[in-house]
Amino acid sequence: MNVGDLIEAKIEQLAADPDALRNNVTRLVGTREFRLRVGDWRVIFRVDGDVLRIIRIAARGNAYD
Repeated sequence: MNVGDLIEAKIEQLAADPDALRNNVTRLVGTREFRLRVGDWRVIFRVDGDVLRIIRIAARGNAYD
């Protein structure tokens, strides 16, 4: 499985059952956004009601710029 497929699978898992990835999700300080850790990649997202909005997908070092 390549990195893109792994990230996609984790996002789908997060959307289906947010509690399943609780250990890999952290709220970003001072924002309404969260980050999902997928290996060396970070998925920055926000939850608006029933909608999971992906803000950014980036390598660990560049995810918070």
